[in-house]
Amino acid sequence: MLHLGTALFIPHTKLSLFILLFFFSNLAAADEFTGRVIGVSDGDTLTVLDSSNTAHKVRLAAIDAPEKSQPFGNRSKQALSDLCFGKLAIVTVIDTDRYRRTVGDVSCSGANANEAMLRSGMAWVYRKYAKGYGRFYSIEERAKALKLGLWLDTNPVPPWEWRKMDR
Repeated sequence: MLHLGTALFIPHTKLSLFILLFFFSNLAAADEFTGRVIGVSDGDTLTVLDSSNTAHKVRLAAIDAPEKSQPFGNRSKQALSDLCFGKLAIVTVIDTDRYRRTVGDVSCSGANANEAMLRSGMAWVYRKYAKGYGRFYSIEERAKALKLGLWLDTNPVPPWEWRKMDR
């Protein structure tokens, strides 16, 4: 009798395990998508067209680039465009912001765009939203020490302060 109970239990266990693995693998897949970058709004926002021809506005997680009207705003936009425009992007979804944009980590041609923007001095670590991105601070500090990009300015104003002044 024990043998029969064990025999019945094993297939259910394997089936349950298969269902759980299938569910979680699909769940993980839903948190990432790929597509071609068809637009760059500024140094931290781009538009990705996926395989179903759906356009996704994507905000790069944990960084904040200069506003267009701010010093280095156009150069920052151009840097992201040079890195990603027309290329295949892999977007790892982190969240959705209040403007209903996808917030994520973006890789273009194998380069992490979030990190590349910091490395070139074309963005700040967005301190308010950088939880879990501790490595970004040293990247920003290195660009600052080397006076790259916006760090050429003697007193660059972070975009979150610029936006407050603009109101």
